[in-house]
Amino acid sequence: MSRSLNKAILIGNVGGDPEIRTVGSGTRVAQFSLATSRNWTDQSGAKQEKTEWHRCVVWNSARGSGLADVVEKYVKKGEKIYVEGEIEYRQWQDKDGQTRYTTEIKVKELMLLGGRPGGGGEDMDGPPRRATSSARPKSAAAPTAGKEEFGDFPGALEDEDDDLPF
Repeated sequence: MSRSLNKAILIGNVGGDPEIRTVGSGTRVAQFSLATSRNWTDQSGAKQEKTEWHRCVVWNSARGSGLADVVEKYVKKGEKIYVEGEIEYRQWQDKDGQTRYTTEIKVKELMLLGGRPGGGGEDMDGPPRRATSSARPKSAAAPTAGKEEFGDFPGALEDEDDDLPF
């Protein structure tokens, strides 16, 4: 059987304060836009820039993880963050009966990369703070203190309750 992969990794700036809501089942969800930019020089030597906007959706997990709660507390407009998740395409009917389509990044992991532009951030000198959908709410919001030597290694703060024999 062949395997497949749906993974998006983005580093960018948050376009606006996240919108937090609670759905009918009581589950909390956060939504925000993330801007990524690329720069290049065209054939005439002029500098060019293109910004892409990504719609990010963050759910609290069924296991009680509060990733949406972490977004509500720490993610603000202008923050530079790392987002990892999967691309999801959805369609729905609007109130006029028109079919609408959207592309979203369903966030599974995020990392706060520093303060806001202009030096407004509180943790410019500290290590990046990382949260995953599998992390416990208390540790998800905490900085990576005590794990500095592995702080940048993917999976360094993953759930510690794995079944590995070593």
